[in-house]
Amino acid sequence: MSSESVAVDAALRDWIVAQVQAGATPEAVVAPLIERGWPEQVAIDAVERVVRDFLAEHARANALPVPVPVPVPLGDGASTVEVEGRRIEVIASMRHPRVVVFGNVLDDEECEALIELARPRLRRSAVVNAETGEDEIHEARTSQSVGLVRGQTPLCERIERRIATLLQWPYGHGEGLMLLRYGPGAEYRPHYDYFDPERPGNAGILARGGQRVASLVMYLNTPARGGATTFPDVGVEVAAIKGNAVFFSYDRPHPMTRSLHGGAPVLEGEKWVATKWLRERHHE
Repeated sequence: MSSESVAVDAALRDWIVAQVQAGATPEAVVAPLIERGWPEQVAIDAVERVVRDFLAEHARANALPVPVPVPVPLGDGASTVEVEGRRIEVIASMRHPRVVVFGNVLDDEECEALIELARPRLRRSAVVNAETGEDEIHEARTSQSVGLVRGQTPLCERIERRIATLLQWPYGHGEGLMLLRYGPGAEYRPHYDYFDPERPGNAGILARGGQRVASLVMYLNTPARGGATTFPDVGVEVAAIKGNAVFFSYDRPHPMTRSLHGGAPVLEGEKWVATKWLRERHHE
């Protein structure tokens, strides 16, 4: 039995869709198929195909963007995962929006090295003007930052390849690291990381690797107070703790992904982060 040849009849398809809509975990949906004798990978592929087709049909019927594949982190249901000899903790996980909080993604030396790499290059952070495609300063974003090219230093490449393994997403399908400093009072008001395809200024950006489909925010220090990553649609805050990271994905450029997020104001001290954005395709 291969993933391509297995047949999913209408009754089974309806059952899978009903389970997913009811909030069943992937493991709970796959388990009955395995009990019926399906090889595990075949069962997983069949469920993913049914869900993907259902979402595409739903999107077309409701004039919504069609969903695309997104990174799927290692360790679904596990408390720790091992990446290149490093034990990374899975601290928290949410299905919708898809948010995973990891511990020990970076060690102290890596955090300090990234801060020192960024410090002399920092400039006021900008946002992309969706009408013109140009970077511009905006009151909603009051951090300082520096954007790096992918693999700019051996340290960056090592970390980015670790991320590719952890998120099961090709190394080349990611932008270079963005290093940011938030001083006292600095924030990034709630926003989406994807690019609105209907806005003319985003056409050139989307041509270089397609849409953003996920983000990984890594904390390089622990602020004295404030600086959490917030998800207003679901009332969740992720504390900025040195070495930890928060991952979230969005399978289409639409608010239905509930991926609205922000960087809460730093109330005391400063916050340093390294952000990695993942694209649909190879990013130039």
